[in-house]
Amino acid sequence: MKRDKQLPLTETVYYILLALLEPAHGYLILQKVEELSGGQVRMAAGTLYGAIENLLKLKFIQPVPSDDSRRKVYLITDRGKEILHLDLERMKHMIQITEKTFIT
Repeated sequence: MKRDKQLPLTETVYYILLALLEPAHGYLILQKVEELSGGQVRMAAGTLYGAIENLLKLKFIQPVPSDDSRRKVYLITDRGKEILHLDLERMKHMIQITEKTFIT
């Protein structure tokens, strides 16, 4: 099977997509990424918004309606879920082969 050219995802992008399994605005995304990563990934707002621009272009996320007109809210798309799943499977394979190699 041919690997998608978007893989591997960066750690930051992986956590952003994971955070957007539920609709969220910028500040909430920053909080979720930090929480999901156990405090290992902390982003500046500029980094987040640059990543959001790229993810929108790739159609991995999309804007969704919000009750607050001052905040842009985003949600992962089906394509984003697919790429997130593909990267998860890629990492699982890496872990399995590494464990097998170290154990034997």
